[in-house]
Amino acid sequence: MTLPIVPAPAHATELTDHVELGGDGLSVVACPRELFVTAQRFVDDVKLETGLALSLATAAPGAPAITVALAGDGLDAVAPAGGVRADGKSGTDGDERHGISITTDGLRVWGTTVEGVHRGLTSLRQLIAAGAHDGVATLPTAEIVDGPRFGWRGLSLDVVRTFHGPETVRRVIDMCSLHKLNVLHLHLSDDQGWRIEVPSRPELTAIGGAGAMGDRRGGFYSLAELAGLVEYAAARFVTLVPEIDMPGHTGAIFRAYPELAPMDSAFGEVAPGLAIGTLDPQRAETWTFVEDVLDAVVPQFPQSAYVHVGGDEAFGMADEAHAAFVERAIGLVRARARLAVGWQEVARAAIGPDDIAQYWIDSREPGDMMDNEALQAMIPAEMLPLIAETMAKAEHDLPRALEAGVRLLISPISRLYFDQPHAEASADPAQEEMRARVGLPVYPAMSLRHGVEWDPVDDTPGVDSDDQIAGVEAAIWCETIANRDELEFMLLPRLGGAAEKGWVRRGATDWSDYAGRLAAQAALWDARGWNWFASAAVPWAAKAV
Repeated sequence: MTLPIVPAPAHATELTDHVELGGDGLSVVACPRELFVTAQRFVDDVKLETGLALSLATAAPGAPAITVALAGDGLDAVAPAGGVRADGKSGTDGDERHGISITTDGLRVWGTTVEGVHRGLTSLRQLIAAGAHDGVATLPTAEIVDGPRFGWRGLSLDVVRTFHGPETVRRVIDMCSLHKLNVLHLHLSDDQGWRIEVPSRPELTAIGGAGAMGDRRGGFYSLAELAGLVEYAAARFVTLVPEIDMPGHTGAIFRAYPELAPMDSAFGEVAPGLAIGTLDPQRAETWTFVEDVLDAVVPQFPQSAYVHVGGDEAFGMADEAHAAFVERAIGLVRARARLAVGWQEVARAAIGPDDIAQYWIDSREPGDMMDNEALQAMIPAEMLPLIAETMAKAEHDLPRALEAGVRLLISPISRLYFDQPHAEASADPAQEEMRARVGLPVYPAMSLRHGVEWDPVDDTPGVDSDDQIAGVEAAIWCETIANRDELEFMLLPRLGGAAEKGWVRRGATDWSDYAGRLAAQAALWDARGWNWFASAAVPWAAKAV
């Protein structure tokens, strides 16, 4: 088996010897001082995940050590990342390339940026956890030079249908960082709830934030809580990107401020999780509201160069009105010195090369989706034509976006929607009840293998080059996910597949190689106390299941 690292490194040579870490404790020597915080977090993570007690030092001891350094030797063997970064960094400032050397004389991790060093230490954490046993970790000697394919590698987290509190979000940030995902896109508003403070609009949280899916408890992130999450994520090199979904999915807005609701028809929920009614771009009060929201939201995400404006599923809205709304909303984002990203339907408006369209509807699939009996059972018959009309337009979205020079954020339902039921049985029979219950039944069940045996370029209609892609992002929606255990059960081990697609260079992943590398991660997940799906298709170690 290749080195047990997920995602797989670009270049790795496993040598013929082994190194043992443990015993009297090994020093981690970080130089210069700007690496201290990252090195200390590595020490703390290794202690939590394996019990090994490393210590941070300022100078090399006589014994072999783990040396952490800012350096660039050998890193040109890996091409710089393509796409864009959610924090807006480019070139040397956003370089995540790194090297790892494991020899009997000591270990060395280096990169030209602190972030690059962090990515290298993350791989080393995985190797240590995979080789840890009885207080000692046995590592193969190896030389690794690595770096990502795309600059944006993310997860979209629905905190509306189920409100996931700050502690759960921190756990998800830790999962992202472990898998070298560098974006957590927070879906903060929808029909069921509103999750972010807007001081000038207190009813958004007081009324709009009170609900969730069905009878689940609502909630929102206070200014202090969100600031803490932003700081926590930034320290782990994850950028939080906010999404305010509009002009559709606005039920919570209309409950809080009924004067914004459509005047020509009553707003209402037509099925669990699905409402009708959109913001009207012809009304001045709509734009006063949007500006109030952006003025409050943008400063709460100082690391993000982007604001996600939604733009999806504006059922019943005229094409001209939808386009007008999207164009003005994006203009307001730009006026606040941010760039815009939206779901692929924003390509139906006049958008440009600085914008990102998030591809989610495979134009080859809408017909199959509408023929789905589970969908037809969930949605009132009178709504089905509206949905069908909206979905049918999807086949034109990607050609329009690409013609306008807009880059795509790759998030296809068929590969990266993690609310799909798990297809294979669990190696742990106790998980079968949850597997049968959690996952949106309108989707076919998805295997772990299906989630990795594809390529973002080869599998995206109209795309033939990495240059057309901003990055890769998975999504987790919470219609059927009611708590933290269920959330983690659907995220793990699928996050590894999303990481593989965003990091590893072009081509489909070999399943047998990937499954072996994935199996080695389970001990670390267990040490973290994360709930994960023990797919019977993966050769997990017996103690992990």
